[in-house]
Amino acid sequence: MAKKLYVGNLSYNTDEHSIREVFSQYGEVVSVNVVTDRMTGRPRGFGFVEFDSEEAAQAAASALNGYDLDGRQLRVDEAKERSNDRNRY
Repeated sequence: MAKKLYVGNLSYNTDEHSIREVFSQYGEVVSVNVVTDRMTGRPRGFGFVEFDSEEAAQAAASALNGYDLDGRQLRVDEAKERSNDRNRY
């Protein structure tokens, strides 16, 4: 079963390739998505990494939370389900 991780505190210079390279040491990475601003297209400083197994995701989260990538200490957590509530204030 696939498992998605939230990866925060990314440098604006960090790309999907470098994230995949680091995270793939812990298991099969299914996808990497760096979130960008809709208006400018610039990275927003966070993204998501999806693993093919929960065990690989847990191993990566434990090992890489606080890991220095491109001069920034990563924050790695289990991704939360996105709320469909678009009417928040």
